[in-house]
Amino acid sequence: VQLQASGGGLVQAGDSLRLSCAASGSTFRNYELGWFRQAPGKEREFVAHIRRGGDGSTVYATSVKGRFTISRDNAKNTVYLQMSSLKPEDAAVYYCAATSSIIYSSIGVPSSYYYWGQGTLVTVSS
Repeated sequence: VQLQASGGGLVQAGDSLRLSCAASGSTFRNYELGWFRQAPGKEREFVAHIRRGGDGSTVYATSVKGRFTISRDNAKNTVYLQMSSLKPEDAAVYYCAATSSIIYSSIGVPSSYYYWGQGTLVTVSS
C-alpha cells in the first residue's frame, strides 16, 4: 500500500489543523493505521493509532490525548488526524503508517509498521 500524507502547514498556538493520509489499494480497511511525528534532532514518536476493520478503537500518546483525534474513512481509503489546541511542541514532520497486523503492545513502536507516508510538516508559532 502507498500512503500520501497532506494537510500540514504553519499555524499559531491554539489553532487547529487536520492532516489526511490517502492510501492506495482495495484492502485499506484491513490495515492498522498510525500517526507518528519527528521533530528536528529527535526520534520519531508515536502520536495515535486506530484499529483495522470496523473496530475503530483508538490509542493516543499521553502528550496529545484530549487534543488530537485519529479517524478513518474506509470508503475513501483515508486516515485523518484532527489536531486542536496546538502547542509549539507539536511542531514536527507528521507521518502516517500502516501495517496489516500488529502486536497491540507495540503499536507505539515505529518498526511495527511496514508502510509509511512521506510526511507532512506542521509548524506551530507561539
